[in-house]
Amino acid sequence: MNAGMGMTLRQAALVAALASFAPLLLGGVPFAEFYVFARLIVPGDTAETAQNILANRSLFLTGVFAHLITFVADIVLAWALYVLLVPVHRALALLTAWFRLVYTAVALSALMHLVSAFRLLEDGTFARTFGADQLHAQVEVLIRSFKYEWSLCVAIFGIHVVLLGYLVSRSRYIPRILGVLLVVAGLGYMINYLRPFLYPDLDTGFLFVTFFGELVFALWLLVRGWRIPEPAAHIERGGEVSR
Repeated sequence: MNAGMGMTLRQAALVAALASFAPLLLGGVPFAEFYVFARLIVPGDTAETAQNILANRSLFLTGVFAHLITFVADIVLAWALYVLLVPVHRALALLTAWFRLVYTAVALSALMHLVSAFRLLEDGTFARTFGADQLHAQVEVLIRSFKYEWSLCVAIFGIHVVLLGYLVSRSRYIPRILGVLLVVAGLGYMINYLRPFLYPDLDTGFLFVTFFGELVFALWLLVRGWRIPEPAAHIERGGEVSR
């Protein structure tokens, strides 16, 4: 057993796999970002964006809740991955989990901008008081704030994935290649999502292929995680496994 309320490594691997795939099955961030918001939010045209949101209220809220489902799963996943990797190095596994939790907190804060934009459009009081132009300007600010804060929090998530990859590569009970793929994925996240802040004119779309490292890792946990051997060694005071 390890430091996870009696949870074994095999159980942690299964929980991590389920937490990874549950948002995809229920409609997670890819559905929200690449279908819902891509369909409703028109860059540079806030008036049309406002009309799209008001005409598709349920779809917009579905996108918001798809994000929320993913963030709840992220909390569970941070815990499961900590349990899975604490035999490698307790302190680093804890730091890795905290980076994912910080990402989740920042992402939830960013998501509230979309909720506020929806409330402004739905209520109508702001438009009657200040006019449609002011309403559209406020909605534009909120949507832009969400996009910039989302980019920042995914960059933080990239740090988590790099640390996760390092721990996996050192684990001895998970294939080292998966750790390498995770490190590449984490670097891809950071480079791609820091673009709006550091190099807005650079095309980083090609980095999308690096993100599949996470999916490969989750698939391995689902298919092979139940065969992970329990470490016979104990965790020393410094956090490293003694073998």
